[in-house]
Amino acid sequence: MSHNQQPARRGGLDRRRFLTTAALGGATIVGASALGGLDADAAFAEPMPSLDPAISQSAFAEGRITAIKGSVLEVAGSYGDHHLIQMTNATSVWKLRPTTAAEIGVGDGLYARGVDMPDGTIAADAVWVNIVNLYCTVRGIAKDRLHLAHGDHNHAVVGRIVPETTTASYLGGALTPDLSRLRIGQSAQVLGAWRPEDDTVDIARVTVGH
Repeated sequence: MSHNQQPARRGGLDRRRFLTTAALGGATIVGASALGGLDADAAFAEPMPSLDPAISQSAFAEGRITAIKGSVLEVAGSYGDHHLIQMTNATSVWKLRPTTAAEIGVGDGLYARGVDMPDGTIAADAVWVNIVNLYCTVRGIAKDRLHLAHGDHNHAVVGRIVPETTTASYLGGALTPDLSRLRIGQSAQVLGAWRPEDDTVDIARVTVGH
């Protein structure tokens, strides 16, 4: 697959393509801000102009991590392709929240944005691990989880409420940790991190009434 193809859907989870705006010719890794945002929303944003006139072409990869060798992630893409993702001291990592490369594991799903290098690797500017963006219906509410129905076939998804991380937005309002206004039957957008070990989702944000 070329670096410009959309990632496929896996495990019933809607994995929309993520933004990759630019890559730098040559060996210098520019600051992440020149390549685009770093938060979870940047993974699903529309393309934006490069912030650095030296940047002309973008590079990205998606897939499942099959091996980690030092600072290089081996990734099997959704279309049978393979990528080598070089982590650097400038790489930003998101896995439910901003974190470090130490939290990345074999079996994780990955979106990586960065720079094509002469040796065939992609020097990563930003990596989103297991990120999902679900449009769903709230089917049940418990103290530590939401039961969700996703997609045309109402695929059941368990969304885990993570203390000090999960937030909600109501009717386009500011983010709040107060989830008491969630109701069964509401349509919701859930942004979070998929858990490969049990096929649940840690919720970063749930938006209703948008």
